[in-house]
Amino acid sequence: MTTSVRVARHGALYQVTLDRPKANAVDAATSRALYVAFRAFQDDPDARVAILTGAGDRFFSAGWDLKAAAEGEAADADHGPGGFAGITEFFDLDKPVIAAVNGLALGGGFELALACDLIVTAEGAEFALPEAGLGIVANSGGVQRLPRRIAPALAMELLLTGRRVGAEEAMRIGLVNRVAPLGSLMSAARELATTIAAKAPLATRAAKALARAAEGLSVEAAFAAIRSGRVAVYEALLASQDAREGPRAFAEKRPPVWTGR
Repeated sequence: MTTSVRVARHGALYQVTLDRPKANAVDAATSRALYVAFRAFQDDPDARVAILTGAGDRFFSAGWDLKAAAEGEAADADHGPGGFAGITEFFDLDKPVIAAVNGLALGGGFELALACDLIVTAEGAEFALPEAGLGIVANSGGVQRLPRRIAPALAMELLLTGRRVGAEEAMRIGLVNRVAPLGSLMSAARELATTIAAKAPLATRAAKALARAAEGLSVEAAFAAIRSGRVAVYEALLASQDAREGPRAFAEKRPPVWTGR
């Protein structure tokens, strides 16, 4: 792990901090380091929810490191198995990830947040995809994920104009889940993560995997996908001890004890 990516464990919570002064920009090496962090999270049986944030109070991430680009790193450089920022193409990551956006999320930084399942943002944070004004395209999740996250016409406006969206507007349009004062951002993110981590771990993973498998499908096709047997974590859930523990604990009027098995 490089010093640009820091990892900390808080019980079942796994915190990843992008720390590249001054703007937490991402080059190919940083992408690979982020992938290593999230691969470790995925493979750790005791880690249930990850929180991704940026160091400092100005930038979550300014996206692709344009200094690296000026020095020769190509727009289509190999960023490793997880794609840009290590997570934008990490498609088998089935555990929940929360972005704690502490400041500006620009370009690839916005795409990094979009690759997370939930977004908690600080009051002064802003989101933008300025790529069209730089002669490139937001192709690390902007064009793929933003129209699925908010109204397609509004997503297209943001892609074409690069307009910045503040925290309150982001909440209003359904881009983020919660807005908190900067000083309370990590507390808000951890509160949400702790709530999720208290649920059955196979159930939260299966919910994420099934929602992803149903993307773009009709309701009928989505049901067929669920019953196809192709979503391994869902099949594991059906046969798990936890699937029996939940109803048993409810009937016995006691808190469930999840084992993840």
